[in-house]
Amino acid sequence: MRTQACTPPLKTTEAALLLFSGGQDSTACLAWALNRFPVVHTVGFTYGQRHKVEMICRLSVLDALPALHSKPDWKTRLGADHVLDLNVIGELAQSALTRNIPVADLPDGVPNTFVPGRNLMFLLTAAALAWRLNCHSLVVGVGETDFSGYPDCRDDAIKALQVAVNLGMGMRCVIHTPLMWLDKGGIWNLAEQEGGPELVSLIRTHTHTCYLGERTTLHAWGYGCGACPACILRAKGWAAYSGDKESVVL
Repeated sequence: MRTQACTPPLKTTEAALLLFSGGQDSTACLAWALNRFPVVHTVGFTYGQRHKVEMICRLSVLDALPALHSKPDWKTRLGADHVLDLNVIGELAQSALTRNIPVADLPDGVPNTFVPGRNLMFLLTAAALAWRLNCHSLVVGVGETDFSGYPDCRDDAIKALQVAVNLGMGMRCVIHTPLMWLDKGGIWNLAEQEGGPELVSLIRTHTHTCYLGERTTLHAWGYGCGACPACILRAKGWAAYSGDKESVVL
């Protein structure tokens, strides 16, 4: 059964800034934003991540989106792309995403793919960029329904950061989280609602989620090793969305 997204259209004439990694979630959010804002700028981050493939994939997605026949207006709505250097995160973090160590769960239940402070620093620096661009809307693809247990993906954390950003920068910025209460099947469904089958196909073939950086095998749900927690979540979401139970890796 597909989860329905219940996000009403926004009425605004202002640009938005979207945190864009080149993954499934941020690409679905980008489609959501392009249907609601006249201009959507994007920002990515180098943070000492093990696999540079995500930085390649994000450019591939940005190049492919304007060519979608079902959404010709996206070509004019897609704004400037920015990349910010946050390699200090990689220097601080002892994470499987920044170190050559196996993916595993820690004793407290949080996986060792958690990068402490990453999303907080992403949003804080994105807010500073938004201030410069005169954007009062940030869009980020975090959620706490089907997720890896990262504390900085939770709704309370994002709302608290929004308050801090507005107080500390003297701005009125809203952090939009279109995926907060969607499971992974619902995110595939949101992608179809916002961009049609063309966008679903683009997400399958162009985006990157795999923690191990694997992009040699194309599964029904996209490229990946098929065994890491990110691939398993993505495969289960695809199965819920498409009914293709054989695509789930256990």
